[in-house]
Amino acid sequence: MPRPNAAFLMLALLPGLAALRGATPAPALSPEQRDFMGWKFGMFIHFNLATFAGTDWAGGYEDPGLFDPRKLDCGQWADAAKEAGMTYAVLTVKHTEGIALYDSALTGHDITLFRNFRNGRGDIVREFVDACRSRGLKVGLYYCFPGDYSDVGHGNAPPPNMPNLHGLPAEAAGDYVGFMKRQLAEILTNYGAIDLLWIDQYANPYTADRWPEIRAYLKSLQPHCIILANNARTLADSDALSYEYPWKSELPPPGNALPAEVCDTIQSGARWFWRAAIQPADLQPAADLAARARECSQRNANYLLDVPPDRDGLISGPQQSRLQEVGALLRAGPGVAASPK
Repeated sequence: MPRPNAAFLMLALLPGLAALRGATPAPALSPEQRDFMGWKFGMFIHFNLATFAGTDWAGGYEDPGLFDPRKLDCGQWADAAKEAGMTYAVLTVKHTEGIALYDSALTGHDITLFRNFRNGRGDIVREFVDACRSRGLKVGLYYCFPGDYSDVGHGNAPPPNMPNLHGLPAEAAGDYVGFMKRQLAEILTNYGAIDLLWIDQYANPYTADRWPEIRAYLKSLQPHCIILANNARTLADSDALSYEYPWKSELPPPGNALPAEVCDTIQSGARWFWRAAIQPADLQPAADLAARARECSQRNANYLLDVPPDRDGLISGPQQSRLQEVGALLRAGPGVAASPK
């Protein structure tokens, strides 16, 4: 038999050497995780009652009559994402107000409250997924788990003698996990294949201990969907490492070889829902955003940039212009284009 050369012997010994040093072998990645590592650049879309209530932390008791996006056009969102070189988009299906952007069979605390929008018969989730697919964008849906979002400190304490909803409809009280499973099942069975399910607050004090059970259930519904747990730093909790940049200004380490995503917002001050950008400081500089996108790409992390629609339901004004600037900078320099299939 031919003798193995020295390089071959060293490669053969590496796993054993790693074990002797106490190193953890790299986890095996699924085809979906490897594909996710090539998405590179995406659009986060925060849009719900908070857009009209002027807050990032709607508590669920705000006047639903405020929701009145008379020019809403999810196709315009998707076109803006494509123009900037993005490959996927993520919509906040249910944020801290607990109102789902579709007609849920489980509660009336959903889009049917918005009587000024399509006479209470809209389905923004359907419009969003159709717009993304028609333009070749991967579809991501965001869902917020329960938490302490409504109090005097946030300026949205529940009305007198009304319960704190903790980010879910009143029907969820007493069984948060059961309600969320049923509502997430609606999302994952009524809208076709979902590429990314983006879970916020997975480690909350109310349901954290049951996250493995919930995650396994979601995988049973859509095995090929990437399930991302916001701010998870281990693949034991999430299909990808997650970094909420405005929170701790952290990125994956140099040399990262695991699927990862960094979310950020085009607006300054860690503001996620639309605010009027009146002065330059209201938005992050385009050069900073483009540089961060490139750095994420160099560290094998996707960069998910929030570009919130305005109260007409459009990506517009300074936010739209800033996104166009970022896209132009990325095209002009070392790019963050999606990896070839």
